[in-house]
Amino acid sequence: MSVGLQRLRAEPDVIRRGAVDKGEDPSIVDAALALDERRRALLAEGDALKAERNRVSRAIGERIRAGADPAGPEVAALRATSVAAGDRIATIDVELAAAEAELDDLMLRIPNPADADVPVGDAGANVTVRTWGELLPRSQPLGGEVGADAPAGGASWERRPHWEVADTLGIIDLERGAKITGSGFPVYRGAGAALQRALIDFFLGVHTRENGFVEIWPPAVVNAASARGTGQIPDKEDQMYVVGRDDLYLVPTAEVPVTNLHRDEILEAADLPIRYAAYTPCFRREAGAAGADTRGIVRIHQFDKVEMVLFTRPEESSAALEWMTGRAEDLLRRLGLAHRVVLMATRDMGFVQAKKYDLEVWAPGVERWLEVSSCSNFRDYQARRMAIRYRPAPGARPELVHTLNGSGLALARVVAAILEACQLRDGSVVVPEVLRPAMGMERIVRSSAGR
Repeated sequence: MSVGLQRLRAEPDVIRRGAVDKGEDPSIVDAALALDERRRALLAEGDALKAERNRVSRAIGERIRAGADPAGPEVAALRATSVAAGDRIATIDVELAAAEAELDDLMLRIPNPADADVPVGDAGANVTVRTWGELLPRSQPLGGEVGADAPAGGASWERRPHWEVADTLGIIDLERGAKITGSGFPVYRGAGAALQRALIDFFLGVHTRENGFVEIWPPAVVNAASARGTGQIPDKEDQMYVVGRDDLYLVPTAEVPVTNLHRDEILEAADLPIRYAAYTPCFRREAGAAGADTRGIVRIHQFDKVEMVLFTRPEESSAALEWMTGRAEDLLRRLGLAHRVVLMATRDMGFVQAKKYDLEVWAPGVERWLEVSSCSNFRDYQARRMAIRYRPAPGARPELVHTLNGSGLALARVVAAILEACQLRDGSVVVPEVLRPAMGMERIVRSSAGR
């Protein structure tokens, strides 16, 4: 269950409105309420019959002790009543199991209602909260970049899209990736591979040394229970790669294995907040995305990402979302990439999020914003699915934690933005200063080795 039966009963209009706001069918709420009512009726009938059967059993014993014939009509009638009650109890148990299974499935399909301050609508209702940095144009005046010639009568040069830059430099091989696996599985080579490695190390280093995250290196495959716990199943099941023989899924994000670390656990209040940072390759089928962003590495099936996962007290999760979003922004500022923070509207934020910010970098080669991070507060929605609780005080009744996660950051689009924002007229790319020690270079230039 996700929204919780208690809340469903107490606030059906809120849950129904939340489904409508997210573009989901609200009739599922009424279906769940009807099933819950039937389940409770079956429970009440079963409990009454069990009490009646116990009463009849006692009566049979009393009659026999009082001298009644065990084979006589009076005792036989009582036994018949007990047998009938037992038969109906057995039927109720079957009906109850079916009702509970159907109710559990329905509850998983009810979306998490958005917070009150989330704009209602589709992508057109998204709100830009803030913007940082200079939005470089595609057409760049001569002399406006490091190492360029002096301005020559207002002449300019055109920034190229990242796939052209990468091909010229020989650092990303899309064709051979397609040969090895298929479209959407790039091969990074030379400085391209070094850039990937440097970014991963930079992100993890900042998170662990400065932001108080514990680094996790999780499995790259998960079982169905883990995928269900974070909400990938049933909402995003068609976007996941399945290892059919073993009933496992390739991770679409480190959120899935890392959040499930504490599934079915009771955490100590003194340990909260718990902050994890993890790198994984991510695998997404991107079902329904055919024909969209097919050039370059903006929309691919395998990419690398560093993820932040937080477990907090309920009263601290709103502030935790702002803090976590700020940590992702800080990485972009250190890389020198212009970006904006967007508060996502209800129909653009996802099924399981209560509130979500997207961080988008400006890619001047294609003059587009590219999403490189989503930071989300799920409140108790995921924790209820995974039974992750904490004890507010010694001896207190356990309560659900709130879970949050955010990309810190997703590499493919960060790489695309670097190649477009940091390219020079001569075709080379300036390496962001924070990455130079790890890469051992200040610029990426063409290398023909191994081509």
